[in-house]
Amino acid sequence: MKYVYILNSSAFPDRYYTGVTDDLKARLKKHNTKEVQHTSKYVPWKLKTYIAFSDEKQAFEFEEYLKTASGRAFAKKRL
Repeated sequence: MKYVYILNSSAFPDRYYTGVTDDLKARLKKHNTKEVQHTSKYVPWKLKTYIAFSDEKQAFEFEEYLKTASGRAFAKKRL
């Protein structure tokens, strides 16, 4: 399974991060221990939502969509 996830920074509530992983717990831990350079400035992170995909291609396409303006609007309204 591939998981598309959205994180929200507890320190900066208007800051979100979207990614894909095989292991949500391990990935969240990496974000919160500053092992991910892109998110290290905004720790701690909490998991806002995730969606599981059995198809890897679909997961990466959905992640890419969520990073567009319409995808961010979709996530803000529905997730």
